[in-house]
Amino acid sequence: MFCNYKKIFFCILLIFILINEVCVAQNKESTSTTNLNEIKLNSYRIIQGKDFLNEVEGAVIYAGKKTSVINLDSIEVNKAINNTRQILAKIPGVNIVESEAGGFVANGIGLRGLNPVQSLEMNVRQNGYNIAADVYGYNETYYLPPMEAVKRIEFLKGAASIQFGSQLGGMVNYVLKDGVANKLFKYSTMQTAGSNGLLNSYHSVGGTNKKWSYFGYINYRKLAGWRPNSNQDQLSGFGKLSYQVNKKIKLGIEYSLLRNKIQMPGGLSDDQFEENSQTSVRTRNWLKSPWNVLTASFDYNIGPATFLQIKSTLFSGERSLVWFSGLPEDPDRRNPITGSFLNREIDREYMKSIATEMRVSNIYHIGKMKSILSTGIRFSEAGFDREEDAPGNNHTDLDFSLTGPYAERFHYTTSNLALFMENCFHITNDFSITPGWRLESLASEIEGEREIGGVEVETEEEKSRMFPLFSLGMQWVNSKACTFYSNISQAYRPVDYAQLLPFSMVTKVDPNMKDPKSWNLDVGVRGSVKSFFNYDLSVFYLNYSNRIGLVNKIDEYGNPFTLRTNVDKSIHSGVESFAELNITRAANINKALGDISIYNSFAYTRARYATGIYKDKQVEYAPELINRLGFLYSKNWFTTSFQLSNQSKSFTDAINTERSANPVIGAIPSYSVIDWSVSAVFKMFKFKGGVNNIFDKRYFTQRTDEYPGPGIIPSIGRSFYFGVGYNL
Repeated sequence: MFCNYKKIFFCILLIFILINEVCVAQNKESTSTTNLNEIKLNSYRIIQGKDFLNEVEGAVIYAGKKTSVINLDSIEVNKAINNTRQILAKIPGVNIVESEAGGFVANGIGLRGLNPVQSLEMNVRQNGYNIAADVYGYNETYYLPPMEAVKRIEFLKGAASIQFGSQLGGMVNYVLKDGVANKLFKYSTMQTAGSNGLLNSYHSVGGTNKKWSYFGYINYRKLAGWRPNSNQDQLSGFGKLSYQVNKKIKLGIEYSLLRNKIQMPGGLSDDQFEENSQTSVRTRNWLKSPWNVLTASFDYNIGPATFLQIKSTLFSGERSLVWFSGLPEDPDRRNPITGSFLNREIDREYMKSIATEMRVSNIYHIGKMKSILSTGIRFSEAGFDREEDAPGNNHTDLDFSLTGPYAERFHYTTSNLALFMENCFHITNDFSITPGWRLESLASEIEGEREIGGVEVETEEEKSRMFPLFSLGMQWVNSKACTFYSNISQAYRPVDYAQLLPFSMVTKVDPNMKDPKSWNLDVGVRGSVKSFFNYDLSVFYLNYSNRIGLVNKIDEYGNPFTLRTNVDKSIHSGVESFAELNITRAANINKALGDISIYNSFAYTRARYATGIYKDKQVEYAPELINRLGFLYSKNWFTTSFQLSNQSKSFTDAINTERSANPVIGAIPSYSVIDWSVSAVFKMFKFKGGVNNIFDKRYFTQRTDEYPGPGIIPSIGRSFYFGVGYNL
């Protein structure tokens, strides 16, 4: 299979080289001089950390798409634990699964009524490359960089499938800091302590020496946890080295790592949560998920109008659990004679993948019409090994020693080849249309063995499919104060490994599930008024076929269980708005009084099943209202901010069950949370602090059928933090 893909890859690569040569030749024949400055690269003045992407960034076209940029150095939030509801507050409609109390600090995100768990319906990237194990087979995200190391976060909603692959929710890219220019060495550190045993230590170095540039960080986090049995130890690191060969060519290599040891306190039933949301029902559940991402990059400015970029990524990771995985009401069992615990279950997963993306952008003329071509190829191969349900020991610590064989072993592989192309045609200097096309070729294979009813059964399946995706975008730039944009695009997401074989015994899987697919529509207007008002208002429509979800069932013995299956088509539509006003800048009194700004990030999403027995039912994990209101004051060395986050009720099953004997199924009630942050800078020192969930609201954002549950995973109550930083 790999050999066939290799031949196809080199054939298509040759086609792209020919296309590029034609474009370059056409530029040379043009009577008018072509250079990058001829296309308007509209940028907007950052107001308190919020911005929009230019219509072209590197080799990617963003014209006509709904984009956002968060500048991390311009916002004051709790970065020590990656508090997502603060960090992404200015992105309308971000639904967040808060998993800290379940053992994770990398919270998942979802958009427009799509599943936020582990960000599995998002295309998650760092510095432009994927950091999930396999976007087509295992798209769950366990690693995120510490926010102290992040320069900006880029969002592309809806229309991300053509350029970045066929996840339905969009793309988020965490862009890390670079080595400071014109300085050989710079050192930064931030030491943070807080409630629940929080200790977070961040250190970074960076600099530039002639043609060489480097940046690296190391971050250690220790957390006892808001609930008992929630201990966490996490070490993450990053190193990047760049070499500017000449004015045209730049080489780079970077490596990211994650090492962790996480204790999982288990899920809760509704009764347990209502009685005491800090209850822990498990003392011996542990997880580790080491992550390694190595990337090499090649940037080549071929000419004044042509840019080539290649990124090749090698990934190696693991997710391993030792646990007792029963429902919350089931006690951690003991031997009735000896009184000692019974053996735990061991489940292990090993992931390896390699992916290469080549992108080429070219500015050319057709007569007097200026255009930008962005085209490229993505090739990837991924392997995934799962070993399940082996008896471990009866200890209480993180120990993967086996006392018996695995009941199930599976090996998965995916091979993907994608060819994509977008072209931004400037009809006038202010109006452009951007058609796009992507051809996906995907092959997957499953080999496995399991024991069913005392009989060992072997599984071997292969599946191949090829499908095109299309998009069309339009943009009209009236002025910096007003840009109209619209985009319609198709997207696709194959059934992944985790959906085929869940860990938990309380969930069953439909063997005939189909791959989900969708198309998205965005229409909006955005802009800024001088330096005091920033806004983005849009409507969206998402048509989502073959949704995969959970359905509550009763087996032949009268026992409740959940079935993971296609639960019909859903229609998602709504409004997203963002507005921020700097009051003192508008009144021209900011020099005397400082900057006082208020912002509102609002989204209304109506996500309903459109056909079948669940028609008109609310889609799982799809709250209708997500609203965040913020206030910020800064003057000279002092900054403080308040934020109110409000979210309406959602459900975890297609029937919209309010409450069930099975805690995996039920409503996720509405909630409101207020956060406060403050910082002060004195020369090279920075002091920060704050309170999250000021009024100690007891709420939750997730019910899970597997780790870190099953059951309700409570969110953290009131917590404090204080940090001291230093820059040399």
